Amino acid sequence: MLRPIRTLAAAAAALALVSACNSASTNGSSPGKGGDAPGNSRGVTADSVKVGGIVSMTSASGYSKKDTDLGAKARYLRANAEGGINGRKIDYLGAEDDGQDPAKNLAAARKLVQQDKVFAVAPMSSVTFSGADFLEQEKVPTFGWGTLPSFCGPRHIYGFNGCLVPTPGGTLNQTWPEGIGQILGGAQGRSVAIIANDSDAGKFGIRTFQQGFASAGFKVSYAKASVPATAVPSDWSAYVKEILAANDGKAPDAVVSVMQTPNNIGLFTALKRSGYQGLLSDPTDYDPGLLAKDATKQALDGVHVLLQFQPFESTDPKMTQFKADIKAAAGGQHVPLSMHMLTGYMSADLFVSIARKAGKDLTVESFQAAAQGFSDTGTLVGDRSEPKGQKDSFGCGALVQLKNGAYEVSVPFKCYEPIPFK
Repeated sequence: MLRPIRTLAAAAAALALVSACNSASTNGSSPGKGGDAPGNSRGVTADSVKVGGIVSMTSASGYSKKDTDLGAKARYLRANAEGGINGRKIDYLGAEDDGQDPAKNLAAARKLVQQDKVFAVAPMSSVTFSGADFLEQEKVPTFGWGTLPSFCGPRHIYGFNGCLVPTPGGTLNQTWPEGIGQILGGAQGRSVAIIANDSDAGKFGIRTFQQGFASAGFKVSYAKASVPATAVPSDWSAYVKEILAANDGKAPDAVVSVMQTPNNIGLFTALKRSGYQGLLSDPTDYDPGLLAKDATKQALDGVHVLLQFQPFESTDPKMTQFKADIKAAAGGQHVPLSMHMLTGYMSADLFVSIARKAGKDLTVESFQAAAQGFSDTGTLVGDRSEPKGQKDSFGCGALVQLKNGAYEVSVPFKCYEPIPFK
């Protein structure tokens, strides 16, 4: 019952329609009351459960997370082949494109709930999540990559690998600083520069990673969310000049970018041209599709990429299953794997796993009850449990390095003890 992904034109028309409508009735819920009144089963029929997604398919910079949708589709296809959710087929509507625009993100959330009447939103993958308050108010189970504050705290919003930007009282995943420390032979006496976009995600990234690297023993010599979020700079010289003098007039041992691929290519290219010889790292550029262009491959060569899941190079049986599922969803074609595919896949996987535990009588109320006592082990993101994941990350990850045109595991997948976030 999986429907094909809408064309961008259709999505735009739908978004325009829902933007003009501020309210609509839902099955068992209405704005202000929310959707977990006893027996609420919006989007659930005797033989199906309706799910939609919100993904940044397009953006002003050209960056795209469209593969997130394919990853979700792959997991739902296998779930349906296995009997669905306690006998109900998953009717996946595909993902709405928010264009990394806050207004479109909220409009997409409203459309999925008020017009399409979905039971859940999985995946939600964007650098903006302005629809979070609305989805929480309507009590719509929502799943995505917990890189935004909205994944940390709300009762109905879940990060597939936990909460990665917690509020004080939560914890921080230490995969990145601990992994880079291993590569450098230890953190003591080492300095790091952290740079991000001037956006909500960038500011929270600076705040969290600055604390994480300092706790691991690094000297954080530079930490700024200063790069425009709406357009990639054409001249990186001012940023490079600041970074190269940040460590008491010297270059830091590592430069960590909390940005997307177009920005990373520009920054890393400029740093290399300046003669920088230190370690370069980011959490984004694990994508074999990036290797198709020589310029991109050259710009990212040597970069260590943070992963919060098993690397594609892993021999874990669950990774073998993931690859088979992606191939099936792509019509039997071999397609380059990307971290966005796994983001969509694991968002869908967490939703499916909790929904199955909710039992045959699937309502928002029964789903939430199942989530409160949910746990499993040995997944592609490590051990999972809720509601722990709404406050803490699951603490696992790896680093891979692009080297001579191929990715190699530089720090194997491992779970680290998280630290308190202050």
